[in-house]
Amino acid sequence: MNRLFLFYMLLPVIGLAQNDVEIVKEYVVPEAKQAVAVDGNYFYVINSASITKHQKSDGKLVGDWNDSKGIIKHLNSGIIINDKLYACNSNYPESPMAGSIEVFNPEHLEHIDNHSFGIGNGSPTWLDKHNGFWYVAFAHYTDRGSELNKNNSWTRLVKFDEEWRQIESWIFPEEIIEKFHGRSNSGGRILPDGRILCTGHDAQEIYVMQFPKMGFTLEWIKTIPMAGLGQGIDYEKVEDEFFIYGINRSEKKVVVSKME
Repeated sequence: MNRLFLFYMLLPVIGLAQNDVEIVKEYVVPEAKQAVAVDGNYFYVINSASITKHQKSDGKLVGDWNDSKGIIKHLNSGIIINDKLYACNSNYPESPMAGSIEVFNPEHLEHIDNHSFGIGNGSPTWLDKHNGFWYVAFAHYTDRGSELNKNNSWTRLVKFDEEWRQIESWIFPEEIIEKFHGRSNSGGRILPDGRILCTGHDAQEIYVMQFPKMGFTLEWIKTIPMAGLGQGIDYEKVEDEFFIYGINRSEKKVVVSKME
């Protein structure tokens, strides 16, 4: 707990026009590799087999969890729902793909529950809850981590009821699959109005999607720039302002940007 974490206020984003993305905070976090989740006063940095908890005010480390037993293979993202931290876990890059949802008490980062998908839809990368239903994105890959005779076009978003019974699912548009460049959908959130925010593996972009009224393919509304580089994201709304929390893997930072 004696590591030093720094907090910066920056303006421009390298590679993007300042008018496109307004960075309001950056936190230097050595563990920032996979995803970030956020609640009222804290943000949680998720790595393959660890989670760290930090104060929003200054980025100070206030808690951590590590899998000392080697059970957790690859945590992909996390989200706070009803005072619990839910994280997607997969066996990436092993095959056949398997996955689970791991649940933590965010106060002390204690592991408290689990739901296993086993082998089925693919590698779970992010989840959310919307209108009483669970939604989980299951990734597939074209190169490393792929399954026999499958590529990343098999990536899908699946809807479950409260008992984790699968109800329906959707695939991604071909244009978005191409933007994943052999990788897959790494992060996402569903907004209260039903729009879906999706990220790839390393592009500075968020793909705004919506559920179709006909057919089985998610509809791509638009692409908006993001300060982070793909991976798992989260958001928060403070009064009338909307903020995206993302990861910059190469610089080991959590980046907070203000969005329109």
